[in-house]
Amino acid sequence: MDASGDPREDAFRRLYAAHFDCVLGYALRRTSRAEDAADVTAETFLVAWRRLSHVPVGDGARPWLYAVARRQLANQRRGELRRRRLGERLRRDLSVVVPDLSDQVVQDHVVDAAMSRLSARDEEVLQLHLWEGLEAREIGEVLGLPGTVVRPRLSRARARLRELLGNDPPGAGHIQDKQPTPIREDR
Repeated sequence: MDASGDPREDAFRRLYAAHFDCVLGYALRRTSRAEDAADVTAETFLVAWRRLSHVPVGDGARPWLYAVARRQLANQRRGELRRRRLGERLRRDLSVVVPDLSDQVVQDHVVDAAMSRLSARDEEVLQLHLWEGLEAREIGEVLGLPGTVVRPRLSRARARLRELLGNDPPGAGHIQDKQPTPIREDR
């Protein structure tokens, strides 16, 4: 018995120490991702803890643990199937509501090049305004700044972009044929 003085805990610790590697190996050989095998192993030993009085003593413990792990694998596969089916159903439902424009999306390299020459701060303000269709007050909410700070910043950013493009950028609102570029850190 260990320092805790609990015979149940001591029995579980011995079971865990003796069979953890075998159960993990069993799960690793039956899953494609190590984290899935780790989940199966953890769930198996959770069941073993809860049903410790049902775990056979001696040579019968490992097959019993494998049977529990087998059921945990089946539960995991059913859950993954449910998630995949739900995802497919959501994509199908969304395709009716929001048409897939991915084939129509074309990068505007001139605007991309001009935007990339701006500071990260100017680029972020312009993306929020031009691509997301936000006004200065709303941009301020996103950035945690008052609208009085955002308005001149937006005006200066538009002027810098206009100078780089040689004309006005498109009007506010989501640009359908433009994929957002990741926001860069300040240079």
